[in-house]
Amino acid sequence: MNLYLVQHGIPKPEEEDPERPLSDAGREEVQRVTECLRKAGIGVTQVFHSGKLRAKQTAEIFGEALKPAKDVSETDGLKPLDDPKIWAERLESINEDTMLVGHLPHMQRLASLLLCGDSERRVVSFRMGGVVCLGRDDEGWSLKWAVTPDII
Repeated sequence: MNLYLVQHGIPKPEEEDPERPLSDAGREEVQRVTECLRKAGIGVTQVFHSGKLRAKQTAEIFGEALKPAKDVSETDGLKPLDDPKIWAERLESINEDTMLVGHLPHMQRLASLLLCGDSERRVVSFRMGGVVCLGRDDEGWSLKWAVTPDII
């Protein structure tokens, strides 16, 4: 199983729009990353997002390009300060390639918890609009790759 952890794209400043939708630059960067994944043949069965507008918009862009078998949907446990154990436990029963679109520090804490068992150790650095791919096999979780808008 592959798990794709995505930090939402760059949002508009709160002063400009309190809902903080994706900025034009954020939308463009997410589309570039999404196109890279699509060309590489990456597919997912499901895409979940936190429900915050910037995460929802990011998830929808990925969903349009990657065509998950199940809908792009909002879920709990992906907000910035949510406990990463929520999703670590849920993932134990998921065997399909899944994408989670959320926020820092949650994404970073979840990756650390899965990779080394300690959510407080920073194991992976995230970038807005970037994707970190973790793989799970019989031996547990491992980092497979990461892609950020800067390198595309």
